[in-house]
Amino acid sequence: MTRWIAVLLAVAAVSGARTAFAQDAAPGPGTVVVTIVPGGLTFFTEAKDNPQGPSFGNYGLGAAVAVNFNRYIGVEGEIGGALGVSQNLQVGTFNLDERTPHLLNYSGNVVVSAPTGTSVVPYVAGGVGGMTLFERRVLTVDANETFLTGNVGGGVSWYAGRWGLRGDYRFIAVRSRDEAPSFFGREHRYGHRLYGGVLVKIGE
Repeated sequence: MTRWIAVLLAVAAVSGARTAFAQDAAPGPGTVVVTIVPGGLTFFTEAKDNPQGPSFGNYGLGAAVAVNFNRYIGVEGEIGGALGVSQNLQVGTFNLDERTPHLLNYSGNVVVSAPTGTSVVPYVAGGVGGMTLFERRVLTVDANETFLTGNVGGGVSWYAGRWGLRGDYRFIAVRSRDEAPSFFGREHRYGHRLYGGVLVKIGE
């Protein structure tokens, strides 16, 4: 009987500790928040003055780490891949069914969160970074190319204790380079990125 009482007391103590740990997490962003992005979409519009630069979309995934100075302002570093997928591309007068080049995006952003005081937190964000376009010779991308980028946008985060969910939109501007391949980068290109992510709140 004594042994069973001890077991019940231990279970009650562990359950109570877990409940207290979950309740300790205040609503809203913490000191450090990690975002894991299992899925998204990056879409670039066609080049206006270059018929060799078609519109295309890639599948996105990645991660980000935000350090918040308070409940309202923070900085975030993110890295993400935009995986090429097979699609119909209008390149000049030709229709091609080809896989687009893979992309790697990396940026540093300032994030300003709304002071809602609840678990639902809208935010705006913007920053600068770079993008690497990986080789895809069939589309005239003969070597890896890197471009300067800027982004602006926002989204909504929802927190449930230490975990949460996030939906994010960014408008992306890519600076042109004269020596870039005809498929991408000889003029400024503009894109849209949407993703859904899982939040892990590390600090308060």
